[in-house]
Amino acid sequence: MIPESISHQLASTIRKAARPLNGTGPQDYDPLLAHLDQARLVLLGEASHGTHEFYQARAVISRRLITEKGFNAVAVEADWPDAYRVNCYIQGRGSDKTAAEALSGFTRFPTWMWRNTDVEEFVEWLRRYNREQPEAKKVGFYGLDLYSLHSSIESVIDYLDRTDPEAAQRARFRYSCFEDSQENPEIYGYTASFDMNETCRKQVISALLELQQKAPEYARRADGIEGDEAFFAVQNARVVKNAEEYYRTMFDNRKSSWNLRDTHMAETLDELLKYLDRRVNNSRVVVWAHNSHLGDARATQMGQGGELNVGQLVRERYGNQAVLVGFSTYTGTVAAASDWGAPVEIKRVRPGLENSYELLFHQVGLPAFYLDLTRKDQRLESLHEPRLERAIGVIYRPQSERVSHYFWARLPEQFDALLYFDETTAVEPLDRAADLTTEEVPETFPTAL
Repeated sequence: MIPESISHQLASTIRKAARPLNGTGPQDYDPLLAHLDQARLVLLGEASHGTHEFYQARAVISRRLITEKGFNAVAVEADWPDAYRVNCYIQGRGSDKTAAEALSGFTRFPTWMWRNTDVEEFVEWLRRYNREQPEAKKVGFYGLDLYSLHSSIESVIDYLDRTDPEAAQRARFRYSCFEDSQENPEIYGYTASFDMNETCRKQVISALLELQQKAPEYARRADGIEGDEAFFAVQNARVVKNAEEYYRTMFDNRKSSWNLRDTHMAETLDELLKYLDRRVNNSRVVVWAHNSHLGDARATQMGQGGELNVGQLVRERYGNQAVLVGFSTYTGTVAAASDWGAPVEIKRVRPGLENSYELLFHQVGLPAFYLDLTRKDQRLESLHEPRLERAIGVIYRPQSERVSHYFWARLPEQFDALLYFDETTAVEPLDRAADLTTEEVPETFPTAL
């Protein structure tokens, strides 16, 4: 337990080091932007999946990264096919007429994670921005996650039907091992955990390898949009391959399934950068995901338990070209559910617990601030002492908050910078009463992060 007197002394020191966020406009983030000239990847976290201030700040920072620093893609904690529909919309392709229509592909629980007014506004801005850009400089919008097993299969076959019908038939055969689990890929994972037959695993690897081999030829036959679709199809085949492994491990080991998921997201970032580098020199990507994915796992309780994450992997691969930005709040409201598949609710966020970073930053006494965690200041050394840190996903259970939502972390080793908002408000879902489908497992299953 850190003595209260030390916490108050540290809070006073943080107040002197922090830069207040006055809410006066994009210039609030000048101190952060000043550190991003050499960054190739800027990872913008969130302490919950349902907080307006986090989404709003990420949108403002992302707009500045795009317009001032030449960032050319936004990659989010979402499924590849659903995000790619948004990508087509912002680049003036597809049949969607509005951002709300383009976001309607996000039909699974939790719909509010991407179908909310903050994302809608940002997507409309991306479309307006792209209208003024030449084709090579248009910004893309991509998903990093791997839950879209069946929709990715459908996308691969649809692409091959139009491009190489014989290859489409082979893909249908290879993916036929998933037919019994079309309603829910968890069923595949459950049955596969008892089945030592690796036929399905081998088939999805074969499907990916064939598509990877033929994709350059497919792209040469086309150009522009259709060439982009070749990359889209290969990534869908990669999603299927990694999702198959994910669902097989889900019932055996939480650590393994978490590591597979975050390794897939980091691998997708690698592939996205390689693809974008063919179009522009030194492509740059801004990433939106939960703090639990984007803060370096080695500085947290989860890392001590053998879990890794995207933040750790990009630091290992890209060094100081990756900048990790965490978000935090003390209290307010959040859009979240009480259980899987339950309706979204506007829930009250309890004040930060004793011995937590949330309480420490509340004691700083500023409504909102930016803190550079890389600065060398001996007076801030005690900030490195492990403290509790809160993580609210799509599920929020205040009645068991300490067990359900807190873990130990060393914040300055976890992130390069922090954005703190003392009292926050819930995002506004686009469709509060929307029907929820059960075709896939929920976004963020099974951890809610």
